[in-house]
Order: sequence, then structure tokens, then C-alpha cells
Amino acid sequence: MEVEVDPWGSNLVNQDKIIKNFGLELLNAGEFEEPTDQMKRGVFFGGRDLKIISDAIRKNEKFYALTGIQPSSENLHLGNKMAVDNIKYFQDHGAETFFVIADLESLSTRGVSIEEARRRAIEIHIPAYIAMGLNPKKTTFYFQSENTTVLKTAYECSKKVTENEFKAIYGDNDPGKMMAAFYQMGDIFYPQTKEPAPTIIPCGVDQEPHIRLSRDLARKFKERGYFSPSSLYQKLLPSLSGKNKMSKSEPLGVINIPDFELKKKIMNTLTGGRDSVDEQRKLGGDPDKCMIFELYKDHFLNDESLEQVYNNCRKGKLLCGEDKINALRIMEDFMENFKDKMEKARSAVDKIKFARD
Repeated sequence: MEVEVDPWGSNLVNQDKIIKNFGLELLNAGEFEEPTDQMKRGVFFGGRDLKIISDAIRKNEKFYALTGIQPSSENLHLGNKMAVDNIKYFQDHGAETFFVIADLESLSTRGVSIEEARRRAIEIHIPAYIAMGLNPKKTTFYFQSENTTVLKTAYECSKKVTENEFKAIYGDNDPGKMMAAFYQMGDIFYPQTKEPAPTIIPCGVDQEPHIRLSRDLARKFKERGYFSPSSLYQKLLPSLSGKNKMSKSEPLGVINIPDFELKKKIMNTLTGGRDSVDEQRKLGGDPDKCMIFELYKDHFLNDESLEQVYNNCRKGKLLCGEDKINALRIMEDFMENFKDKMEKARSAVDKIKFARD
């Protein structure tokens, strides 16, 4: 049975089924130079054509990395941090990095005006990404609505896809989604319009439809020598309740950056604890079912600290209440550090020259 993956929705995506149904390759972290903890732990778990990227890194050859934001919200969350962690690895290992502000996509799928999208990008999203580790001096920034090459490429892509082909990938032919998808194609191929080279798109696995379409199109642009885009997918973060991926539909299940309800959320997070303190001391907890441990693994702890938490939980030495207090302290430190970096990053945004072609 086909798995529906909606890159604009908030539906729960079954990662295992996507890997099987779409034929994704699992990430072998050992093939990459200096793999991150997130790569080794399966937080970044797989994608398409990863070897061409690992070879480019190892051989110090030219390659591109593309990421971006749809400025449809004024809130950031831990998923955004993960996106920065993902792109930062490739930027640190030689990728020419591109950052798109998808203001036209935000308009066509969310109804956010071009002017409001620009304000949110300048005041919130771009400085936040810089604060979380994106190097603005090594990044080409642009707005979809201002970039003439992206516009031209999007139009060219639209002429090479039939209605049935589009519906087979996205599930429907909603005009707004079609426009958004073709602008995504313009973004994905934009780096290669200057000079064809391997291109990696680090993103959430829910963006797989865009990657599938771009790879189909690359084969239709043979005369231009485009490389089929590669992808590295980050897993979708579960809600703090453990039920769904983090979503605006469950506000207490999402950790925002910054978050003014952080303490309330952490103290109500699902854990793998027992019914009583005595039982947990005797039998131990189950960190594999604990969303606090999930936060540690995905974002905050190194291998040594993570192993210590895991073993202490299993042995009943670490109780859930204590664990939540520790997690709250770690995340409060992160938030405070982010706040300081955000203020410094705002001055960097003033110096950015946005690409227009």
C-alpha cells in the first residue's frame, strides 16, 4: 500500500514504511568524514545517492548543500535546530551552501503575504539559523520572489511534468501546491544553474516527494548535465506525549525556541517510568520509551553522558522526576545561550546581500 507523504501537512509519517515503499538507502555514517553523533545515532538516518556526497567530501571536490525556511510562522522549534545541525555538517565539510526563503511557497500554501514573509525571515528565521550555527559568510541567501533564475527554472520544470506524474507523487493536483512544488524544483536546481555538481538536500523525510520529483526532472535535463539531487533525511521529532510528530496541533508537545512554557512541558513529558518510585528503583525504567531521553539523544548529550543516563535509568538509579529537572536545566542553558547568539546574529543579517539571479 502506498504511503501518503504530504510535505505541507502535519500527518504522522511512518519512517520504516517510507524506507521500504520508496526504496531509500540507510545512512552508513562510517562512509562520511567525521560523522556527527546524530548521524551515528540514526537521527539523520538515510536518503538518496549519499555516496556521491561522501566521495566529494573525501576527495575535496565541489558540491552544493541547500536548505531553507518557509516563513509561515513566527515560532521556531527543535526541528529547526535539527535542520541547522544537518546542513551545518555539510557546510563545515566544504559544501557551497544555499539558503532559500520560500516566500512564494508560503504565500501559495499558507496565505502569508510576501511582505509579512520577508519581515519574519529578516527578524526571526535568518538570525535564528545563524544563531544555531549556520555560517552566513559561507552561505548564499535569496528570496524565491526576487530570484529570476529560480523563477525561470521553476517554469521550465513545470513544462516537463504531466498532470498524472505530479498526482502520482503528491496525491493531488491542487494549484497552490503545484506552484509551490515547481518553485521547490527551481530552488533545488538553482545551485547547478551556475555549474553542475553533486547537490545534497538535508531535510525532513516528509520532503521526500520533492526529492523524487527533482530526481525525475534531472533525467529530463540531460543536456544541461544536472546531477540527480541527493538527500539526507532527519527523522521527524515525536511529540513530548510520544504520540505524534511535533506539531502545532499539539502545542504542549512542541518545544519552541524560545519557549515560555518550557518547565510545564518538560514536567508533563512522557517518560518510561514505572507506576511507583519503589517499583522503578527495583525494576528500573525504560529509556527507550522516554521522550526526555529522546531529547537528549537527538539534541543535547554526548555519547558518554547519554550512556550514563541510559544505564542509570535501567538500573533504577535515576528517577523520572530527577531526570526532568536535569533536562530542564540543560534546555534552559540552551535557550539562554541561543538568546545571546540571536542578538549577535541580527547584526549579521544586515550585511547579507540576497542573490537575485
